[in-house]
Amino acid sequence: MSRDLLFEIGVEEIPSGPLYKAIAQMKALVEKALSDARLGYEDISVYGAPRRLAVVVTGLAERQEDVILRAKGPAAKAAFDDQGHPTKAAEGFARGKGIDVGELVIEDTDAGSYVFAVIDMPGKPALEVLPGILTALTDAIDWPKSMRWGSGSTRFIRPVRWLVALFGEQIVPVEYAGMMAGRTSMGHRFLSGSVEIATAGAYIETLRAACCLADQEERATAIRGMIDGAVPAGSRPVVPEKTFAEVVNLVEWPSVGVGHFDEEFLAVPREVVEEAMESHQRYFPVEGPQGALTADFIVVHNGDPERTDAIIAGHERVIRARLADAAFFYREDLAQPLEACVARLDSIVFQEKLGSLGAKVSRMEDLVRALAAQVDAGPDEEAYALRAAHLAKADLVTHAVIEFTSLQGVMGYHYAIASGEAEEVAEAIVDHYRPRFAGDSLPRSVAGKLVSVADKLDTIAGIFGIGQAPTGSADPYALRRGAIGTLAMILDGGLRLRLDDAIGAALAGYTGSLESLDIEAIGTAIKEFIALRLDGVLRDRGHAYDTVQAVLAVSVDDPADALARCEALTTFRAASDDMEDLSVAFTRAKNLAKPDLGTEADVSLMGMEEARLADALVEAEQASAAAFAAGDYMTVLGVLSRLRVPIDAFFDSVLVMDPDEKLRDNRLRLLNRFVALFIGFADFSALAG
Repeated sequence: MSRDLLFEIGVEEIPSGPLYKAIAQMKALVEKALSDARLGYEDISVYGAPRRLAVVVTGLAERQEDVILRAKGPAAKAAFDDQGHPTKAAEGFARGKGIDVGELVIEDTDAGSYVFAVIDMPGKPALEVLPGILTALTDAIDWPKSMRWGSGSTRFIRPVRWLVALFGEQIVPVEYAGMMAGRTSMGHRFLSGSVEIATAGAYIETLRAACCLADQEERATAIRGMIDGAVPAGSRPVVPEKTFAEVVNLVEWPSVGVGHFDEEFLAVPREVVEEAMESHQRYFPVEGPQGALTADFIVVHNGDPERTDAIIAGHERVIRARLADAAFFYREDLAQPLEACVARLDSIVFQEKLGSLGAKVSRMEDLVRALAAQVDAGPDEEAYALRAAHLAKADLVTHAVIEFTSLQGVMGYHYAIASGEAEEVAEAIVDHYRPRFAGDSLPRSVAGKLVSVADKLDTIAGIFGIGQAPTGSADPYALRRGAIGTLAMILDGGLRLRLDDAIGAALAGYTGSLESLDIEAIGTAIKEFIALRLDGVLRDRGHAYDTVQAVLAVSVDDPADALARCEALTTFRAASDDMEDLSVAFTRAKNLAKPDLGTEADVSLMGMEEARLADALVEAEQASAAAFAAGDYMTVLGVLSRLRVPIDAFFDSVLVMDPDEKLRDNRLRLLNRFVALFIGFADFSALAG
């Protein structure tokens, strides 16, 4: 027998982001709680709306499963003495399991005879165990911030106002935050009132009748349909997913209306208008047939649908004020060229121990110059990059960016164009913040990539230099993101940088400002930090962990080259049966090799199989040289694979550690040569097979 279970926590308005996280948590918590309680069920659905968090379990068993537990105790000889009397060990074990010592049984196992406690645990009615489960469930939700209210000690994200707990038609006596659960819920704050939930299965329909869409997916579908139907003919709503997701959790009975603002505000850069609408007011802009913004905007509200016109009028007054401020800030900023803002960066602290933003800009310019030389950038690209580095942070002191902080770089682009800077410089200014997150687009030009890498590496070098490298739980300067972004520009953006040179150039910028800077030690730490990110990036691209380890053991300094080697090795391992045997032979050779002996072996001291291996090595070195130089690593691996036969024959017929020192050292030199050829591509001993 089974019934449906409903548990609803009614609260004051929950912020959108934490509500999404709570919904995800709740499902996992309920699954574990019911499993631990031995209560079977058919399905679990979790619902969230601004004033409620609820779970509905369909087909929940009315009784726990019966279970027989078998617990292994001490050895029989330790549990009973020679006369068969129980010892202290047996008595303690039985007491710990809640049974009489006489109920212990002795069983033979492969390890000998042991005592066991066999405990019959009949299941309890679900109604007996559900109150404790649901109370513990509510306490277990992990909120980013919680609060106390009234005189109680309970903490929750917002004050709890009601509880509903039903098992079928029956109320589950759950107590939390000084309240007892019942069947009374609340509909929409203004359009309805209290409602009685007759049965757990009637929850969604009952609240829908009370002007509340408790199902977040149903709300999202309804809102999308309303938005699409509200825009004027020929126009298109601009609906960023982040803003849309937030709006879904701000309303319980959504209505949509279209507002308007003065067209003069369209003279302000589009990004400013969109930021004012989306991030500040959660409105959705509207594009016309040609893709330009129109003076319309969409509002999703939680009020009475019949009062939409009055509600929209209020929102129009709000957005008019916001856009008027934005237009004023924009005009004020245009009163001077972007160059005039650069000097003001000297008064802005970048980091307490690393000086001002002005100092950072100077370091970025020097670093861009060094990086441009490393990648052989053309003179135009270098000039654009240097100018962009000089202006990259200038918009941080403008009125618009102070008001709309997320537009840093974007406003720099607009102000650079207005100041007469080249388009390439303006693009590099906005692009130097990219990539901002995983999957974000890369800077479009070499100049943009150079400034972006310079910005990121300067920050990494400085923070490591003052001993504040990221820890396992803290990365306040987003250095991991900066390292991954730098790697993305190397691996996918064609910026062929070597880590040693780039890191060294970044650290050079701090030699005059950081006392006792150990460039070698800090540089090694930074390289290891970036290499760890590179390891993760390569694995994320589908390369096996041992493939990545083998390649990075010899090619970590050149990430693009490491990627090419991983791609070749992954392909070769999938297509060839030779690699496992070769890695075994390589590992054996590497373990025997003595690099200090060199690689020049005396042919006159060689037997037949030694000579064959020596000839094969000469041939392989010659055949692979051009392939190595061209980065044709599939050809290199093909050449190396042909050494399987001669190296196997060598080990089968030759005693490497011969008592004759001359023969032994000569054979070791031959193995040194074999290892050197392979290690030029990867450390094959790292391959698991």
